[in-house]
Amino acid sequence: MWKYTGIKECNEFLLSLNLFDFKDKNKYIKTIYSITNKIESNYKIYKIKKKNGKYRTIYEPNLLLKTIQRNILANVLSNKPISKYAKAYQKGISLLDNALPHIDKKVILKLDIKNFFESISFFDVYNCCFSIEYFPKSVGMVLTYLCTYDEHLAQGAPTSSYISNLVMKDFDEEIGAWCDLNHITYTRYSDDMTFSGIFNPSEIIVKVRKLLYKLGLELNNSKIHVVSNSSSQKVTGIVVNKKAQVSLKYRKEIRKEMYYINKFGLCSHLKRCNINVSPKIYLEKLYGKVLYVLQIDKNNKEFLKYKEIISKFKL
Repeated sequence: MWKYTGIKECNEFLLSLNLFDFKDKNKYIKTIYSITNKIESNYKIYKIKKKNGKYRTIYEPNLLLKTIQRNILANVLSNKPISKYAKAYQKGISLLDNALPHIDKKVILKLDIKNFFESISFFDVYNCCFSIEYFPKSVGMVLTYLCTYDEHLAQGAPTSSYISNLVMKDFDEEIGAWCDLNHITYTRYSDDMTFSGIFNPSEIIVKVRKLLYKLGLELNNSKIHVVSNSSSQKVTGIVVNKKAQVSLKYRKEIRKEMYYINKFGLCSHLKRCNINVSPKIYLEKLYGKVLYVLQIDKNNKEFLKYKEIISKFKL
């Protein structure tokens, strides 16, 4: 379709995408090519500490590149369908949607994809999102450069999350269809895959490993977990043994804080526990924790009462 498209037509195509506000067409085109030629210089890189003590690298695009990526997401990518088994990075879909299918199952298998974003290559992105099937080749390459860093998907870019779902679409469909056939429930939340039902975990692990290998991805062997219903079964942090709810430890911590506030008063509680934040900031954080519990279990009377109590304070 795009075989005989020249430079002029490609530039017109880029203009039609309205990747950022512009008045001068020539300046718009020069800016796009300037960014793609030095894409790495348009990112700020920093690390955030994970719960396990290790660090996650975040690639934060500058304001202009972030604007461009948001427009690519809204105008180009969001129209592309993803698999029904993918439960992350979609409007109106939450952690709860990933957990609900796994309630009251005999066995849960949790798998993790190693170095997920950084293992999705430039050409993975091009082939799944911007190939010649959809765009003139030069336009597709430009769009791919605008959505990657150093030949891989950049965790922190607005486009990366949705692109990862598009790259994983065929995998999700294949493993999902196999699971449906074998009466196994499957969902994927970013790099976290969850399987539940009655099955041989080794069989799933072997199959998943083979399919990931075809994509240039691999399992994180240190994060393979098999959990029976005799233990606390968590899916993306939500307990699913009998119903979806936040962990008992999390709820007990909030319960303790509410008890101390009621017994000693807010300011005295903060002083006694040596909590060095303002009452306003403390209450906002506590209120957020309560809302999280209610997001998972909206009819929890205890936490509805906590919400009412905190709301009476002047936040």
